[in-house]
Amino acid sequence: MSTHEPYLQPHQARKRPNTQFEELLGDSIVREQGRKLGHLNLAGPPCPLTSGEWTEDAYKTLMARLGE
Repeated sequence: MSTHEPYLQPHQARKRPNTQFEELLGDSIVREQGRKLGHLNLAGPPCPLTSGEWTEDAYKTLMARLGE
């Protein structure tokens, strides 16, 4: 039996470095996600990690915690 967790590790499946296009696409996706926090602040539940306001850092921290 393996001692590794049965989950994909970051970059485990990567066969080559990202291209410039892939890097720009990833950055754009992250920026767009940040813009959607405005909607989350207006219509979503309060952030449990801050005084209620969702920030990009709080969102990333909570998503990482939920992904564990």
